[in-house]
Amino acid sequence: MSYPLVILLCVGLLQQTARAVRMDKLADSKTCGDSECSYVLSMATALDDFIAPDCRFINIRKGQMVYVYSKLTPEEGAGVFWSGSVYSERYVDQMGIIGYFPATMVKETQKFMETQ
Repeated sequence: MSYPLVILLCVGLLQQTARAVRMDKLADSKTCGDSECSYVLSMATALDDFIAPDCRFINIRKGQMVYVYSKLTPEEGAGVFWSGSVYSERYVDQMGIIGYFPATMVKETQKFMETQ
């Protein structure tokens, strides 16, 4: 294989992997327990199943416990989303993955910090 052909092939592969998809902004600000959003604000229980529409969101199953780390402050007319991670002995492979989910899909069961 010739050297220029190898370079052309590598550049072509890099160009394909460098493409990005533009995603809509979920909110202008968020409420957290600390500056890095690493403290748990509350625990919640999933009221129904939620299948993540893209990589920013997490899948949750009805009855699953969810650690809530932040609450997004929505723009006028926008949906309310929270970020968190799931906890369940049955879905161990999902534990530790943090993502967004609709606030209407969960019910807070225990608050650790009050949000403003």
